[in-house]
Amino acid sequence: MKVVSTAKMSARHQERLQAAYTNHQFFFFSSIEEAGDEIKDAELLITYGEDLTPERVASMSSLRWIQVLSAGVDMMPLTELAVRGVKVTNASGIHKIPMAEYTIGVMLQATRKMNELYVKQQASEWDRSLRVEELYGKTLGIIGVGAIGEEIARRAQVFGMQVLGVTRSGKPNEYCDQMHRESELSLVLPQCDYVVVVVPLTEETYHLIGHAELTQMKESAVLINIARGPVIDEAALVEHLKANKLSLAVLDVFSQEPLPTDSSFWKLDNCIITPHVSGRSPRYMERALEILHHNFALWDKGEQEGMMNVIEAGRGY
Repeated sequence: MKVVSTAKMSARHQERLQAAYTNHQFFFFSSIEEAGDEIKDAELLITYGEDLTPERVASMSSLRWIQVLSAGVDMMPLTELAVRGVKVTNASGIHKIPMAEYTIGVMLQATRKMNELYVKQQASEWDRSLRVEELYGKTLGIIGVGAIGEEIARRAQVFGMQVLGVTRSGKPNEYCDQMHRESELSLVLPQCDYVVVVVPLTEETYHLIGHAELTQMKESAVLINIARGPVIDEAALVEHLKANKLSLAVLDVFSQEPLPTDSSFWKLDNCIITPHVSGRSPRYMERALEILHHNFALWDKGEQEGMMNVIEAGRGY
């Protein structure tokens, strides 16, 4: 089988793949542009999922399987791939540790007033009058309790937080004190001191958090978005932050990235911006390739039903 990777990886990882699957031909590139015509007869494509278009898919006549080395597949032409019968698997779950650490970190940053303290440090100001809070006893709402949401819930419980989870089904989760369906958001949001959004971007989750949902939140609440920018109505969020109807927003993702320099978010004192780094980790590729190796071994044995993270085109994840 011809395997083409347009996901940049180190020579060490390339050599490990070639040594493990000697009966396949591997071609490694740093981008799909660099790969050029080599993709046209590829049977397996290894990608980050942001470089495929319907036109490129149409040109790949031999394509049978795509392994995405990231969790997000919202930029992929899933409909065209489904029509072709191409199997798509992703690396869902590899981000759970760094993204859970990011979430706990920014909640501590907010509750212990670390930004405000740093500003005072820059001004050489010794001020012990700043009122800080604790995470203990606070309520955290997790919108999307998949692998990442569950890891956040597990860690939040260590801090003594009450955890309310929201999923499509509302199925019980051992790390959440309560579970609710998405249709019950209006019951969950008013209870939360912190809300973290970690759902995939689909037609159903576009603007899942809009004006109505923001209005249901406490004015003292902190909203954290580590999902995708369009999951939140950004115009409505800016309006709420400007009116101080929300204590703080921590945003790692945006509808347009990089975030334009004239974005209103940059100018808000009650907004923390990070450049889509919540999932970053020095162990990223190692974890992603563990999933690839698992799936590759099963593909070779003809046991595709056991492959991890198979994407359902109709659901978008």
